[in-house]
Amino acid sequence: MRTLKRAAIKSIKLANYLGSGISIRLVKWTGKAPQLLHPKHLIKDNAEFAEFFDADDVVLDIGCANGQRDFKLASKVKKIVAFDYDDRLLAQAKEWQAANKVENVEFSKISAEERLPFEDWSFDKILFLDVLEHLNNRELALSECYRLLKPGGRMIIAVPNSDTSWKRLQKSAGLPYYSDSDHKIEYTKEEIIDVLTKARFKILRFDPIVLDFCLAGLIDLVGGFSLSLYKKMADWKKKKAREDESESVGFMILAEK
Repeated sequence: MRTLKRAAIKSIKLANYLGSGISIRLVKWTGKAPQLLHPKHLIKDNAEFAEFFDADDVVLDIGCANGQRDFKLASKVKKIVAFDYDDRLLAQAKEWQAANKVENVEFSKISAEERLPFEDWSFDKILFLDVLEHLNNRELALSECYRLLKPGGRMIIAVPNSDTSWKRLQKSAGLPYYSDSDHKIEYTKEEIIDVLTKARFKILRFDPIVLDFCLAGLIDLVGGFSLSLYKKMADWKKKKAREDESESVGFMILAEK
């Protein structure tokens, strides 16, 4: 029985992986974007964190990937300093930046595993989304965030939830259950609150993100064909996560120095 359970879960995970991968290619093949992009980047109102920023903010984005969130945020702030360690993603970000003439974002190649090359109190806000779980030197990274923020500065951090029903099912079958094979750790709500408190941050707000749906990759695939239908399904996932935060794929937290 457990063998059948494992096989079924593996099949679902493979379908999700393929669905997400194909959706990225479909976005380009169907002319929705000139680059290979996940359909989530093409939903115009998906930057929920934007409400936390002001026009005179100087922002640090740690692990900016292809820069899509920075381009959405750029018009709302004074300047964004964004960095990643992936040359391919940075090249994509700079290509998009040049094509769309976004002038107040500065992209660099920097490792978040090391002390960062910025002066104390350099930033009003920090974006630290879906990065902490990829790092080995997590205590150093959070210490650097605290050092770099101005007094009263704020950090928006997102981390994965380790204890959803879908992840517990995978774990019960003896399968890897982290949402990304590169994750070094995932967190329960209580664990990430404890980590941030020990790093001297005050938590101001704690929000779910989207439902950890077992067929999320197939929803991504829909986005490769129809962004309007994809948005409706994405909104449904957000609604379900708000109804039960324990089933959210992760948590978005507003923390203050």
